[in-house]
Amino acid sequence: MAGSSLLALIDDIATLLDDVSSMTKVAAGKTAGVLGDDLALNAEQVSGVRADRELPVVWAVAKGSLVNKMILVPGAMAISYFIPWLIIPLLMLGGLYLCFEGFEKVAHKFIHSGDADQQHHAELASAVVNSEVNIVEFEKQKIKGAIRTDFILSAEIIVLTLGTVAAETLTVQLGVMLGIALLVTVGVYGLVAGIVKLDDLGLYMVQKPGAASVTRKLGRGIVSAAPKLMKVLSVVGTIAMFLVGGGILVHGLPFLHHFVEGLIVDMNAVLHWLVPVLFDALVGLLAGAVVLVIVEAGRKLFGRA
Repeated sequence: MAGSSLLALIDDIATLLDDVSSMTKVAAGKTAGVLGDDLALNAEQVSGVRADRELPVVWAVAKGSLVNKMILVPGAMAISYFIPWLIIPLLMLGGLYLCFEGFEKVAHKFIHSGDADQQHHAELASAVVNSEVNIVEFEKQKIKGAIRTDFILSAEIIVLTLGTVAAETLTVQLGVMLGIALLVTVGVYGLVAGIVKLDDLGLYMVQKPGAASVTRKLGRGIVSAAPKLMKVLSVVGTIAMFLVGGGILVHGLPFLHHFVEGLIVDMNAVLHWLVPVLFDALVGLLAGAVVLVIVEAGRKLFGRA
């Protein structure tokens, strides 16, 4: 009898773990859109920090990210248990925020001149070499800013994950959200650490005594590619914001969902996949534009820069 109970328990645990694993894969797919932006933003946050302090700063932000998720996951579980009807509104708000943030980035490229961005980077560079600047305080401000950014993006990821597993048991919900939280933290900050040290790796390969010409060329290529990689990540992250945010809005608003479903009924396999993606992106762009207009009007109304 005891043996049978043990086997039953093992079977239940195995089934639970299988459910958690399956749902984690689904949730990871739905939150992947936020990760590109998360990666690019956090890599940008350590720009201006001295090369020998980049990894300690990334580690400090990663620890702050874990604290953020220790706050967010229990909060999401409480919402799921006590006020589950709030999940959909939160998802919609998260989708609108993604669209707004994405459109704000696009608008920034057209509204702000390249000279302003160059001046900002020049100020960062001068702060690092200026002996009068308190480097410790400078790093602390960078870390605080990155952790604030992480909290917002982590909240989006947790809400998206919660929406994916809302119909599952509380145990599966907890397992999936913990899995996603750890996966995102380790994955994002591991990649951030690698990206911010790419130029150092390339420089080492170029300056290494006795290095072959092929190694030196590869090193120069890495040094040249590192800033371009950052730009690519930023662009991909912005596109993903419109796709994910627009997709949330389309699925959350039945009339939009039914419209696009009716639109693709007689289409071939390629268009059947492509049209909804483009429609999500279009909805994301329009929603982001509307929210940005409202936010800017509110800023002017209340006299905030």
